[in-house]
Amino acid sequence: MTFSLVVRDGTAFGMVVCSSSPAVASRCVHLRAGVGAVASQNVTNPRLGAVALDELATGADAAAALAATVAGEEHPQYRQLIVVDRTGNTAVHTGAEALGIRHEVTAPDRAAAGNMLHDRDVVTALIGGYADSTAPTLEQRLLDGLHAAVTAGGEAGPVHSAGLQVVDDVPWPVTDLRVDWHDDPIGELQRLWLLWDPVKADYRTRGLDPTAAPSYGVPGDR
Repeated sequence: MTFSLVVRDGTAFGMVVCSSSPAVASRCVHLRAGVGAVASQNVTNPRLGAVALDELATGADAAAALAATVAGEEHPQYRQLIVVDRTGNTAVHTGAEALGIRHEVTAPDRAAAGNMLHDRDVVTALIGGYADSTAPTLEQRLLDGLHAAVTAGGEAGPVHSAGLQVVDDVPWPVTDLRVDWHDDPIGELQRLWLLWDPVKADYRTRGLDPTAAPSYGVPGDR
């Protein structure tokens, strides 16, 4: 019931995801600055994201981290996992019991996978839309991939939730946007990014050094 794209871009990791089920990002998105990125989806076991990231943190590459995670999972046939490591290696697992039409595509620094798809071209469009995007930000390039996937047919049924997360040079996500339920979750996610983009750097500065941060510009701020 989900399709997602996971990437490495320089020092940053990013992921975009959407689904017909509610609150998809809360279960499926697992990024850790300086370590890697993992998507845990299909019949989702959110625990697997942390397991794979812990494997990456020990120095395992994407394939080894994925293998260890799948080996320790009681029901791997129901899981779909995407792993991208700190050097851009990628690995994907799609269990035999993954739902509906499923597909996966990998390339250096990026991997995409989905289930319950309109057709297999959706995942190809997802990763291609990202690769072909000329947008100046990683977030918008990820969103361009998502838009391309929807144009290619998207999920077999209507999607209702979506998420976009990026980690980079601080321990917390520099972007973490979620649409938990909406008739147009991808359009709403795009709207949220356009609100966040102009203030993203300011909120990073506020976390690192409030004395150098700009004012909030809201009522009550003196």
